[in-house]
Formats: sequence, structure tokens, C-alpha cells
Amino acid sequence: MRAGILASVVLLGSPGAALHAQDVHIVHCYQGACPTGVPATNDLVVREIFALSANDQTKLADWVAYRVTSQTIGTSQGLNRDWKTDPFLDDDETLEAGRGQQDDYRGAFPAHGYDRGHQAPLAAFAGTPFWRATNIYSNITPQRSALNQGAWRLLEEAVRDVAYHQDQLWIVTGPVFERDMPALGNAGEPHRVPSGYWKLITNRAGAASVFFFDQDTPRDAVFCDHRTTLAAVEARTGLTLAPAAGLQAGGLDPALGCPPSG
Repeated sequence: MRAGILASVVLLGSPGAALHAQDVHIVHCYQGACPTGVPATNDLVVREIFALSANDQTKLADWVAYRVTSQTIGTSQGLNRDWKTDPFLDDDETLEAGRGQQDDYRGAFPAHGYDRGHQAPLAAFAGTPFWRATNIYSNITPQRSALNQGAWRLLEEAVRDVAYHQDQLWIVTGPVFERDMPALGNAGEPHRVPSGYWKLITNRAGAASVFFFDQDTPRDAVFCDHRTTLAAVEARTGLTLAPAAGLQAGGLDPALGCPPSG
């Protein structure tokens, strides 16, 4: 694990050890409070447009947090997907990008239908000079194409619409590993592929909506049908997702275009 300060916006180290004695407030998390409960060996990476907790066992982030505003949004059409290995993580802590045979995701789509799934989405930050950071592999997971290009994409679009027209939004998202999934055949290090994903969306007033998607969610699924509760996601992940927030559960549903629950 690489510890210490790298530039003014990147903080690496062990949240359970080196950061235990101090309060860390990160603008990408609602009220500055990011999820807690990750393994002590995780690396906390804070970039200009998102923060994440990188798990060196799964080689993926346990959570990724970001803030979307009308100023950060842009169009991703025409922007390249120049995939990069995270330079702030050791080679044995992350999946690796490369050319041809050297890329850990090589062959993932024809073999298992996996896209390189952004957790902090490119389009949410295409209006900033930092959008290329979304293509770093610590922000990417193996995500079924039907989910990535279906309900997941449509929910991301709804988030951008709300952030552009109404309010800034804070999002935190991450994986669950509740059953074994086919691994990336070209990856050179042990890793895990998520069986599902969760997403917590919160506005300035604390109105929130929570979603859960199985990895095998069909392409034509309606994202509103995948609403769940904060307690349910915390039980599945073992994390406390919003440690400083008194959230209004379901309060953001109408803005996102979802009918009242129940």
C-alpha cells in the first residue's frame, strides 16, 4: 500500500488505521462524510471529481463517491476511453490497463458480456477538465452490458437531469459480492467480479433514493423498480453509507421520475 499525500487532492492510506485518529471530510460525500466500515487495508483515493475506497482483495472499489452539478455535466460523445491503471495503487492492488494482451479486461465482453463499467460516470464530468480520471481502472468494474447500457445508464441520465435543472446531487455507489461470477480471463491477479451494485443519491436537503441492481438485470429493466432501502444496502455490504446524514428515504423519487413507493 502506498501511503501519504500525493498532490493536494489525493490522500492514500488505511482508513481503519492511519486515518483512524482524525476526521476526514471529503467534498464528494454528502455532508463531507463518506461510507465507513471498509477493511483497514483499503486505500482511500481522493481525486478532483470523485473519491473511492480501493479494496486490494477484490481489486475494485468498495465505494465511489461523487458530486454532480450543472457545471460538471457535459456530453461524453466523442470523448475517448483511454483506459489507465491507477498510478496511486500498487500493481497487486488493482486491475491493470494496457494495450492488447496486457489489458486485464481483454476478452471480457465476448466471454462474459462484461463492459468496463464506470462507477463515477464520464458524462457527469465531461464539463470539467478532469473527465479523463473516470477512465482510471480503480473507478471501473466488470459490469454486464445489459445493465451498464440499460437501467444503470438511464438512472445516470436521470441524475444528470435533476442536477442540471434543480440541484446538485451527491452519489455514492459500489458493488456487492453475494455469489460467484465468472472472472476476467485475462487478469493477471486474483480479483472478484460483483454480483450486484447499489447507488445512494442525495440532494442538498437530505432527500434520498437508494437503488440496487443485480448484475444480471435485463436491458429493458425500469430503474424505478429497483429502489430499495438504505438499511437493506447496509446489511448487504456491511458498510455505513451515510454516517453523518439524517436522510429522507424516498424523498428524491419524484425528481428522478419514480412513482411513490408502496
